[in-house]
Amino acid sequence: MLRSEWTKLRTLRSTWWCSALYLLVVGAFGWLAAATTPSAPGPEAAVGVALIGFAFGQVVLVVLGVLAVTGDLGGPMALASLAAVPRRTRLLVAKTAVVTVWAALLTALLAAVCVLAARTLVAVPGGVPAGDPAVLRAAGLQVAGAALVTVLAAGLGAVLRSTAGAVGLGLGLVFVGPPALALAGGGTASRLSQALPALRVGEDAFLAVPTTWPVGLGVALAWAAVAWTLGAGLLERRDV
Repeated sequence: MLRSEWTKLRTLRSTWWCSALYLLVVGAFGWLAAATTPSAPGPEAAVGVALIGFAFGQVVLVVLGVLAVTGDLGGPMALASLAAVPRRTRLLVAKTAVVTVWAALLTALLAAVCVLAARTLVAVPGGVPAGDPAVLRAAGLQVAGAALVTVLAAGLGAVLRSTAGAVGLGLGLVFVGPPALALAGGGTASRLSQALPALRVGEDAFLAVPTTWPVGLGVALAWAAVAWTLGAGLLERRDV
């Protein structure tokens, strides 16, 4: 089943457009940000600057994750797919696993490129060792965050079965809502901003009210788990 889902994913033109755009946006922003930062006090700060492209690039992951589900189950192919795989939850597991692994691999590659940009272009006392625990943590958090955003997007695709609706809701949750609530100010808005799965750049929530990285990752994990479980439940209950 994983092999067939990988065949479906790689034969979608949207997969390669999204992948190319993700690589271009994150890589270009990373090198540009590093090139315009002459120095940083430590390796973690230097890498954090180079990771800024993920704040915009993860928007593409929302589209990629949604399309992996709605491209098959949101159109006329749904009947054929569900007839071929009656165990619908297993089908959604396979779709989610394939697109999430693909997103994680792309993100790991980009994180390495961003670390290289920081090492090459930003002056840091003692340099930017690739094996520094702070550097590895920042890069690892980016990969984990990207994987969770992709699972969330796949879950929203299964819930709504509409590409436009799921992409709009996903972008509202991870890109628009957290910074908008942070700008609104006030205690309630700040707590709501922290409770949404904000895009994270390294350990910092991009323009949202910051939290510690374990809390931010836990919030993203909770949203992804709820959306995916709801999507799987609705997929089992619907006629088609």
